[in-house]
Amino acid sequence: MISPKSVRSIFLLFILSLSVTNIFAQGSGNKYAGEFLAIGVGGRPLGMGGTYVALANDVTAGYWNPALLSKIEYPQFSLMHDWQFGNLVNYNYGAIGFPYGKNSSLGISFIMMGVDDIPDTRNALIDLNGNGILDPGERLDPNKITTFSTTDMAFYLTYAKKQTEDFSYGVNLKVIHRSLAEATAWGFGLDVGASYKLFNKWLFGANLQDLTTTYLAWSTGTKEVITPTAKLGSAYLIPFWKGTLSPAVDFDVRFENRRTTANANLGPVSFDMHAGLEYNFQNIFSIRGGYNDLGNLTLGAGIKLPKINIDYSFAKFDGSESLGNSHRISLIFTLEEQKYQRK
Repeated sequence: MISPKSVRSIFLLFILSLSVTNIFAQGSGNKYAGEFLAIGVGGRPLGMGGTYVALANDVTAGYWNPALLSKIEYPQFSLMHDWQFGNLVNYNYGAIGFPYGKNSSLGISFIMMGVDDIPDTRNALIDLNGNGILDPGERLDPNKITTFSTTDMAFYLTYAKKQTEDFSYGVNLKVIHRSLAEATAWGFGLDVGASYKLFNKWLFGANLQDLTTTYLAWSTGTKEVITPTAKLGSAYLIPFWKGTLSPAVDFDVRFENRRTTANANLGPVSFDMHAGLEYNFQNIFSIRGGYNDLGNLTLGAGIKLPKINIDYSFAKFDGSESLGNSHRISLIFTLEEQKYQRK
């Protein structure tokens, strides 16, 4: 029988997950302004199609669900590099987390995505009629074509607390910096997460990203708005053949009026699904598969060595050979020594 405390925890998680719908469903923002934040981090979750909101139990929780950073018992740090679109896009991630006191954890995460050598033709037009537009018969002077870069960066400061053995909550303070050629932008955001464990096997998680709406102010005077996203997830732990089988499902609920680009929508509210499955053999070796919100199948594997986890994930972009495939390799280092263990 579920205790009254458990009922209250479930109710709080439910309210936390759905309250944003009522507040922001009529709001508006700039579609895809914060899209680089939605790519995901870590070879393990990405091998499972991005289903990690309820399942996270390591330092990458600072990104997926800040509440679950409370799960770590030793200091950890993680690194990941992602090759996308034939190395056109470089995506890097790093994080460090450590226990703080009896039930809390602190963490810092960093994401950087960059594209280099983008042709800049703004000053290369041979404008015969002086209208500033490339008209028929006009062309670009190749000697005047230069290049520029674009870089998107985000810093996460995370605090998490395990309120009970089954219920945790956490918060992220985000600082975002973007640059495009000579223009730059800054923004600040807030994420709030919660997790609940039922019967020690059924996991629930919610991460309300950009809860108060994140504003990006560009040096050009332009302003962009990142509207809230609710990431909701559930996973179930099944003992299976000397290991654990973990099916998981996540949903991304956005309020940007995405219609044709989403899996489903109700007016301005859109829904995208992630599904994943992991088999972990004696906490030594894992194999994974999943389906992400882009409709791509993902595969992955991981191995746990003394003080280090190595994880790999693969995603194939269907429909265009020119996009290539995405390969992610991530490392998690754990200072698994008694003197560093949570007291």
